[in-house]
Amino acid sequence: MKVGLVLEGGGMRGLYTAGVLDAFLDADIHVDGVVSVSAGALFGVNFLSKQRGRAIRYNKRFIKDKHYMGLRSWLTTGNMVNKDFTYYKVPMELDRFDQDSFAQSGVPFYVTVTNIETGQPEYYKIDHVFEQMELLRASSALPLVSKIVEVDGKKYLDGGLSDSIPVEFAKSLGFDKLIVILTQPITYRKKASSGRIYRMFYGKYPKFVSVASKRYQHYNQTVEKIIQLENEGQIYVIRPHQALQIGRLEKNPEKFEEIYQAGLQDGMGAIEDVKEYLEK
Repeated sequence: MKVGLVLEGGGMRGLYTAGVLDAFLDADIHVDGVVSVSAGALFGVNFLSKQRGRAIRYNKRFIKDKHYMGLRSWLTTGNMVNKDFTYYKVPMELDRFDQDSFAQSGVPFYVTVTNIETGQPEYYKIDHVFEQMELLRASSALPLVSKIVEVDGKKYLDGGLSDSIPVEFAKSLGFDKLIVILTQPITYRKKASSGRIYRMFYGKYPKFVSVASKRYQHYNQTVEKIIQLENEGQIYVIRPHQALQIGRLEKNPEKFEEIYQAGLQDGMGAIEDVKEYLEK
């Protein structure tokens, strides 16, 4: 039996996911593949490297550092989340990511990116986090506050713009069971968007503008499908019981801990149900 894990994004709401995954590590929950997007990708890699607590640790440690994330970085580099410091210096030097353990897990790890020339999602298997960091960065490159990320001549932005919760791609990989970790409560639906701001800043990429402007429709349809699959017992979903009170680009470390603990508690509370689901 093959078990897949799907990780939604959501900026700093992803610390909820980090908490759930740490509960999974504590309970020795194993999966056979991970499909992630945006913050789900950035924090999810620590699950396969078995670095419990790393995501919450480095975010709390560096969030007040002027080089990490914020207006200064945006004005000087074009990226709200600093490329060189946050994506390279932190995981390679200051709070080292364990690439060896990640590779030794043998578990396929996929990230979702949005090709802004086609407007379509693309999915990449990450074998080496350091060597493929630009794909991880692309997966979480929020529009307007991030430069377009180019990888092998292709132009990418945040994967959540074209496939916020990549359940269908995960199903296409042939998993028998799917665990889905969301960062919004069951009642959440995205509001309609005019797409004006996308047309203003990305008008030369009309296919991207079209997809991004209709993101709310695709997201809401995906949520309805997830609820249906959940009710049918085909997938197991862990989600917050209520909206997480944290901004996408939050800078309060106490908020980080609060959201992480919510995920950790929900993850711990779900372990027996997860095991029961996997044994069916």
